[in-house]
Amino acid sequence: MPTDEPLTKSDMNRLGSSMRHTDTFDPFSDLGGLHCLDVFRRSLLSSGPKPVPRNWLKKRSNAIRVADKRRQQLIHCVSELREAGIKFRKRKTDRFWDIKFKNGILRIPRLLIHDGTKSLFLNLIAFEQCRIDCSNDITSYVIFMDNLINSHEDVAYLHYFGIIEHWLGSDAEVADLFNRLCQEVVFDINDSYLSQLSEDVNRYYNHKWNAWRAALKHRYFNNPWAIVSFFAACILLVLTFAQTFYGVYGYYRPSS
Repeated sequence: MPTDEPLTKSDMNRLGSSMRHTDTFDPFSDLGGLHCLDVFRRSLLSSGPKPVPRNWLKKRSNAIRVADKRRQQLIHCVSELREAGIKFRKRKTDRFWDIKFKNGILRIPRLLIHDGTKSLFLNLIAFEQCRIDCSNDITSYVIFMDNLINSHEDVAYLHYFGIIEHWLGSDAEVADLFNRLCQEVVFDINDSYLSQLSEDVNRYYNHKWNAWRAALKHRYFNNPWAIVSFFAACILLVLTFAQTFYGVYGYYRPSS
C-alpha cells in the first residue's frame, strides 16, 4: 500500500534485486496475441486463399535479399493485354482480391481508392513482410495491380468498366500510388495465390492468333460503320470475281 515513510536501506536492496531479476518485456513473445493489423487483415481475407507459411524465407533468413522490381512482374499491363485480345470485366463480389480469368476475360472485383488507401496497403504489406508465418496475399494482390497499371490510360480503362473507383485528383495519381507501393518489397512470384492465374494470362497473351484476332478487330471492327464497310467490300469483291469469271468463261466457251 502507498505510504509516506521513506524507504529503508534493506527495502532499497530488495527493490533493486527484484528489478535486476525481472525479465525484459518482449512485445513479440506472446504468440497467442493478435495485432490489430492481423485482425483487420483476416477480416479482409475471410474465406480467402488458404494461408501458406513462407518457408522459403526461413531458408534464406541469413542471406541477403534484394527487392528487385523486375522480379515482381507477374503479368503485362492493361494496354498490352488489350492488344492481345484480353478483356476486362468487373466481378460482382465484395472480396476485392478474388480475381478470375477464363476464356480471355479477366474479371477483377471493384476496388475503391481514397486518401487512406496508400497507408492502409503499406501497413498491411509491412505486416506480411515482417511475419514469416503469415501468407502474402495482400502483397500479391497489390503487386498484381501494380503490374496491370503502368499509366493513367490503364487506370482510365479499368475505371470505365467499374473495376477501379477513386476519390483522388486524377487517374495519374492512382497509377503513381500503385507504382510506388511495392518498390522495396521482397517478393517471389512463385509464392503467390495469383501465380497460376498469371501463368494462364501470360499463356493467352503469348498466343499469336489471339494478338492477330485482336488487332483485326481493333482496326477493322472497332465501330459499326467499319463493319458495314468491311462486308460491303467483301460483297463487292465477290461480285467482281463473279463478273471476271463469267467474262472469261464466256470467252472460252461461247454459247452456240
